[in-house]
Amino acid sequence: MGGAVGSIRRVLAQRWALLAAVVAILVIADYALTNFTSLIDQKAGDVMLAANAGRRPVSDRVVIVDIDQRSLELMNAMAGSWPWPRSVHGELIDYIEAQHPRAIAFDVLFNELDVYRPDSDAAFADAVARYPNVWLAMTLNSDGKGARVRDMPPAVGMRPLTKSPADSRVPAMLPLVMLGHPAAMRGGLTNFSMDSDGVGRRYALYLDRAGWRFPSLPARIVSSLGRPLPRQPSVMLNYRKGWRHISYADLYLDSLRSKPLRDPRELKGKIVLVGTSAPGLMDMRLTPLDSNYPGVEMLATAIDNLDRGDWLRQVPRPYSLPFALLLIGLIAVAFTRGVSAARTGYALLALSAVTLAGAWLALVNGTFVPVFAPLALGWAFYLASTTIAYLDERAQRLRTAGAFRRFLDPQVVNELIGRGAIDYRAQASTREVTVLFSDIRGFTSLSETAAPEDVVALLNRYFTRQVEIIFKHGGTLDKFIGDGIMAFWGAPTAYPDHARRAVEAALEMSAALDEFRGELGALGAALDIGIGLHSGKAVVGFIGSDERLDYTAIGDTVNSASRVESTTKGVSRILVSKTTREAAGEDFEWRDHGLHRVKGRGEELHLFQPCRKKPMTA
Repeated sequence: MGGAVGSIRRVLAQRWALLAAVVAILVIADYALTNFTSLIDQKAGDVMLAANAGRRPVSDRVVIVDIDQRSLELMNAMAGSWPWPRSVHGELIDYIEAQHPRAIAFDVLFNELDVYRPDSDAAFADAVARYPNVWLAMTLNSDGKGARVRDMPPAVGMRPLTKSPADSRVPAMLPLVMLGHPAAMRGGLTNFSMDSDGVGRRYALYLDRAGWRFPSLPARIVSSLGRPLPRQPSVMLNYRKGWRHISYADLYLDSLRSKPLRDPRELKGKIVLVGTSAPGLMDMRLTPLDSNYPGVEMLATAIDNLDRGDWLRQVPRPYSLPFALLLIGLIAVAFTRGVSAARTGYALLALSAVTLAGAWLALVNGTFVPVFAPLALGWAFYLASTTIAYLDERAQRLRTAGAFRRFLDPQVVNELIGRGAIDYRAQASTREVTVLFSDIRGFTSLSETAAPEDVVALLNRYFTRQVEIIFKHGGTLDKFIGDGIMAFWGAPTAYPDHARRAVEAALEMSAALDEFRGELGALGAALDIGIGLHSGKAVVGFIGSDERLDYTAIGDTVNSASRVESTTKGVSRILVSKTTREAAGEDFEWRDHGLHRVKGRGEELHLFQPCRKKPMTA
């Protein structure tokens, strides 16, 4: 039996190892080539990024002057519909600069000249030129021939990467309204940077095109304020949920009053961004916080992060590969060693909770750790393993049920397997049992007078009745021995009253024989049986070779029960040993048949005949 169990365990271990190896190879290929599971890190990470943004306070460094829907409506009477005359922005610049902000930046493109209002453009350009801390937005397009880079004003901020071609052209949208003041064409790129799923989680510090490097607007502003920039092409944004918005119309209308009503110091020392959240102006972005997130708030986030130095540091995704492989390996080891799926699941749940808590703590402290794909892969492997283990267990249950239905009542088998009381893989063990042997008397003469097929049919009918009685009383059929039966009580279910059950079964088997003989008439007149019972310890379990196992009982108790049965001839149809008599209790009336010497035992056995079960007393 030990060899069979060991063989099964070796096969299971090899299979789990193979499955884990295949999955590990697929995971490595994903991290190295396809990056398919990066979507999990992105989408699950967005939930955590949004939660982290919600806990962060409103910025005290960046203020947004918002061209909102209210401003479009209030300004319509004096400035007309959008776009307004650019002189309006020039007037607002003068008003804000009087409060000494750290910087003013426009998240609005001025790449086209207003041919109908050139004076207005000039007024705006003059205002920008007066203040060196005013910055304008630019973008790089993905197509088009564009302008010659060497002809662009140095104020644009581009610089060559190598010895760039003299005729390099880049499709850039520059603030052409500043052509009259090329030295004041200060600005930077506001291109939307998105990940593979189209979500904006990063902000580029620069973009390289045609051998030239163009800085972003946040990089230029923060650099001008003396803040160091990270040596990387982009930063992962550490979002906030709240920004201070001032309606453009409120600020502009206050600037027209002879005595302004607003606090004249509200923008002192602030970085002021002029942008729009009006839905009609279409400056909305897909971010972890919202599918319609104002682009000006994304710009504000980048500037605020760089100014504070608190952008998110991101652990490179390949660094989490060992964690994914470790999870897969631990799960495979657990299933190989027979740890239950439930316990493995609880352990994985606890590990996942600790991992997520660690990832959250890291995020709060400024580092994004992509642990979600490894956890998802671990859970996927666990679910696959659980499914395989379930199918294995189901097959084993069917195998166990098939094996035990040879010995037990099928209903009892289903109940025992359901609660895990029996398992064909279990080791044989010593149990306290009562063993019964039954043998037919007069069968030889019957077989000589009846046709062979009649004899077989008769035996089948007899065995069927007797086995039904054994099962009825909770017994286990061990085997048929020619025309005899071996059964035992106390395993696989350890009944405390196994001796009483066995004696009851023996009495009913005797009564059933009498009925059977009556049905056979003259043919059954010579039939009789001998039944012997003995109680004691026996080794019970699946015993045999790897190829053939039988659920049986072996030991001296079994041998003694067989000897008791052989003693019944000429004495009594049913005999039980003293140990069975004592274990069965006082539920029966007994006849003492004294001491008998049996083959194979040095001491005599004290044998008793159960006559009938005592009637219940009131």
